[in-house]
Amino acid sequence: MRKITWNIPNMLSLLRVFLAPLVLIFLTFQFTYPVYAVEELELRVTVGDILAGTVFILAALTDTADGYIARKKGMVTNLGKFIDPVADKVLVMAALISLVELQRIPAWIVVVILSRDLIVTGVRMVAAAEGVVIAASRGGKVKTVFQIVAISMLIFNLPFGIQVMWIAMILTVWSGMDYLVKGKKLFTD
Repeated sequence: MRKITWNIPNMLSLLRVFLAPLVLIFLTFQFTYPVYAVEELELRVTVGDILAGTVFILAALTDTADGYIARKKGMVTNLGKFIDPVADKVLVMAALISLVELQRIPAWIVVVILSRDLIVTGVRMVAAAEGVVIAASRGGKVKTVFQIVAISMLIFNLPFGIQVMWIAMILTVWSGMDYLVKGKKLFTD
């Protein structure tokens, strides 16, 4: 039976790609009028933060929805296997790069996260060429949750956002090492 390529899960993934630039635009354009400010906590949330945070969370929810629908309804396609992780990376990188520009996160953290993603993608490509599938690990999924929470906190300029991002970064490195260990045989043959 032939699967329909442009199904709901794939369209949700593609929507995530198109929402990523909105996050970037809302965060980096100077919508500086503070909606909420508490000077004692050095907390300042602008209209741009609220718009970007809302779009980011909506886009992150599409990631959960597309995977659930694809597995539950048997709508897993090769296009979906490709576009889903790409959409995730585009969304996360758009938000992280914007947060660097706003000086809410150091650039080196973004480099660590991006490097891990490129390495994991490379390992998966080598594995695929050898006919081996390296599925998303539990650590990778936990890492994603912490990244989404940390990025959301940083977008909304909430206290402790950077501390949660540190945890996300540690999980990012740990899950990346897990993928390297799983793919070790690919590089020793």
